[in-house]
Amino acid sequence: MDDIKEQLLARARELGFNACRVARCGAPPHGVEFGRWLEEGNAGEMGWMARSKERRMDPEQVLPGGRSVIVLGMNYWQGKEEESVGRGKFARYAWGKDYHGLIETRLRELDGWLTGLGGRQKCYVDTGPVLERDFAALAGMGWHGKSTMLISQELGTWFFLAEIMTTLEMPEDEAARDRCGSCTRCMTACPTGAIDAPYHLDARKCISYLTIELKGSIPLELRPLIGDRIYGCDDCLTACPWNRFAQASHEAAFQAGEGTRLTMVELLGLSEEGFRRVFKGSPVKRVKRRGLLRNVCVALGNVGGAGDLAALEKASRDEEELVREHAIWAMERIRERQEGNL
Repeated sequence: MDDIKEQLLARARELGFNACRVARCGAPPHGVEFGRWLEEGNAGEMGWMARSKERRMDPEQVLPGGRSVIVLGMNYWQGKEEESVGRGKFARYAWGKDYHGLIETRLRELDGWLTGLGGRQKCYVDTGPVLERDFAALAGMGWHGKSTMLISQELGTWFFLAEIMTTLEMPEDEAARDRCGSCTRCMTACPTGAIDAPYHLDARKCISYLTIELKGSIPLELRPLIGDRIYGCDDCLTACPWNRFAQASHEAAFQAGEGTRLTMVELLGLSEEGFRRVFKGSPVKRVKRRGLLRNVCVALGNVGGAGDLAALEKASRDEEELVREHAIWAMERIRERQEGNL
C-alpha cells in the first residue's frame, strides 16, 4: 500500500490540498470527553451534535469495515487584513466562496480513484459525524491547541479539514505532539472567556456560535463583548504564534467577496433580494438576512456613532422582529455613549 499512498499524496497536491495524511480508522481518542462536553450543555443549541454522538464516537457506524481515515488540509489564509472605517469583521474563512462545495468536488475525485482500487468511502467536509480534529491529530496534521482548534506547524491555524474514511488499509502517519507549551495567548485573546480552561470551549459564549449558530436573540450580557464582529471570530486563531509560518493561499475562491467590503450601514440596508445577491455562494448565506442584520445591529451598538442612528432607526421597523429588537438595543447603546453613560 506504500505505492498507493504515494499516489494519493500526489493526487491530493494536484487537487490543491496543502496537506494529506493518514490515521487508523478507530475510536477517536477524545470520544469520552466529547460526550461529557455535550452533557454539560456546552454545545448550546447545536442539537445536531448530540443526535450524532454515537456515530461520532464509533466510526464503524459510519463506514462498516473502515480501515483508514485520510485527512486533508486546505490553506485559506489570504494575507494581512485591510482595516476600513465602518466595516464589521467577518471570520477569515467566510471572506470568499463557501469551502464546502469546493472541497467536496475535489473529494469526489479522490473517492472515485479509491473506489477504482476496490475501496468503499465516506467523505466529509466539516459536516459529517466525525471528530475530525482527533483524526487530524492522530494523522500528524497538527495538534489540539488550548483553544480546541487544530494547529499545524506548517500552516498555523488557517486551514480547512476534510476526511475520507475508506475500507482500504494504508500506512498510518505519526501522530502530532502538543507544541503549545505554556502559551495561553488564545485563552487571553478570547473576548468572552469562552475558552474557560485549556482545551475546553463553552460554545454558548463563543462569538462564532453567537453570530452564526444561535438563531434567536443574543444574550444581553454578551452583546457588548462582540465588538465589531458580525460573522464569526478569529481572535483565538490570530493570537496563535504558530501563524508566523502561515503562507497566503493560492486558492482564488477564498479571496474576499463583495459582502465583506461593504460597510455595516450598507449591510443594514440590504433587502432580502440584495442579501441573496451579495452573499450568493458565500458561507454567510447560512445565517440568512435576519441573522446577519441582527449581528450588524449589535456591532453598531458597540462601535457606532450618531451617523449610524438613521440606518438603525430604519432597521427598528424591519419586517423581522429579530432585527427590530437588536436595532432598538443598538440605538439605546449609542445614545447612552453620547450621553457619557457607558
